[in-house]
Amino acid sequence: MYSTNQAGTPDVKECLGLMRQYHMLPNIKDHSIIVARVAEVITEGLIAAGHYLSMETVIAGALLHDIGKTACLDNNEDHAAKGFEICLAHNLNSIADIIAEHVILKTYKPEYGFAEKEIVYYADKRVNHDQVVSLKERLEYILERYGKNNETRCLAIKKNYTRCQDLEKRMFSLLPFEPADISDVLAVQQSKFLQI
Repeated sequence: MYSTNQAGTPDVKECLGLMRQYHMLPNIKDHSIIVARVAEVITEGLIAAGHYLSMETVIAGALLHDIGKTACLDNNEDHAAKGFEICLAHNLNSIADIIAEHVILKTYKPEYGFAEKEIVYYADKRVNHDQVVSLKERLEYILERYGKNNETRCLAIKKNYTRCQDLEKRMFSLLPFEPADISDVLAVQQSKFLQI
């Protein structure tokens, strides 16, 4: 069961407009669209398994998860925090926390089922540029790109991925496909929401 569009949740057209307004680079847009497709198939499966989730919120959060990235490319600003600010500036309260926590989940409560922000967080970890990859492949990329042989930073990245592995195990215990099958599912399943 899909919920109805929530106040403060932009539709796909509005998300594309915000991407243009904040000068999202084409490669970041491509990445965001694939993240949204991965998030969509996972959300569909979890909804079918009886979890109440807002598909619209997941899609908007996935499309805009990197809305702050272009502004942060040439400085040391946190793009998740910048994206959170952008959401608040546009009264996009329903997705602000998704954007703020897409890099690191600050609150993770597996005992409460699944939250939209967890799905976007996970989907982002499965997409390297515009290709679906395993968590292991993405971890290797993140360690090389952002770890920079800094032991403290590398430990934090690995801890974050341990949480992501736990989330993957929980989600896929309920889904009719395996983590390795996501690319195949995307190849055969048309998006109901992303008519871009």
